Amino acid sequence: MNVVMKGEELMEALPANVFAEKVTEVQHYTDRLFRFRITRPASFRFRSGEFVMIGLMVDGKPIYRAYSIASPSWDEEIEFFSIKVPGGPLTQHLQKIEIGDVILMKKKPTGTLVNDALIPGKRLYMFSTGTGIAPFASIIRDPETYEKFEDVILTHTCREVSELKYGQDLVAQIKDDPLIGEMAEGKLRLFNSVTRDDFPIKGRITDLIENGKLFEELGVPPLDPAVDRGMICGSMEMIRDTKILLEERGLTEGANNRPAEFVVERAFVG
Repeated sequence: MNVVMKGEELMEALPANVFAEKVTEVQHYTDRLFRFRITRPASFRFRSGEFVMIGLMVDGKPIYRAYSIASPSWDEEIEFFSIKVPGGPLTQHLQKIEIGDVILMKKKPTGTLVNDALIPGKRLYMFSTGTGIAPFASIIRDPETYEKFEDVILTHTCREVSELKYGQDLVAQIKDDPLIGEMAEGKLRLFNSVTRDDFPIKGRITDLIENGKLFEELGVPPLDPAVDRGMICGSMEMIRDTKILLEERGLTEGANNRPAEFVVERAFVG
């Protein structure tokens, strides 16, 4: 039987490079998706869009996975958006967390889905599928994003309509946010598509890029490396296929030490 350690027993077992933070909020969207928030250590700094290793102590041993931080760098708490993997070493336990439970978090964030890894442009596309929306939930709540780009487009593709709710709620809340509501007004747009359920826009985001439906619906020109910038986060297949499409259209992949027209993230949970 797996036993998740809590309280003082856990604190005594922690190495110096790990924080132990308490869960402050949990919301389940479907039988596959949920989000949760934890307290933020006073010394923890990160750039919006980065990921960090989080975990639980199970049977006396820590289990960690890489999770994108869904909250912006200015938030007083830290938010994560997670899939529930049946039998997943971490998520089978993580999906059962409640307010007050302790989450382990390593102290060093990292990642390439950050504004610094892109050269200046006019339009920012954030291509996401499933929980790949998480880093973009951070980026669209960061004032820097609206200072750098005139048009901020978040695409979120899921299998079922119910899986879109996290992103839809987030974008709706941003419009009323006292810090970034006015900055996002007229700039932030959400483009949803679904692959299984009936929905006004159906299809994989790669198909919608290829057939031009994405640009037609948004009322913008096709991808242009002179003005368009991209970020990609989702399944390995989606990342590979979208990366190819952007490169075919003249965009070059960048990194923290070599900013360019688009970036990808390869951190996954399980």
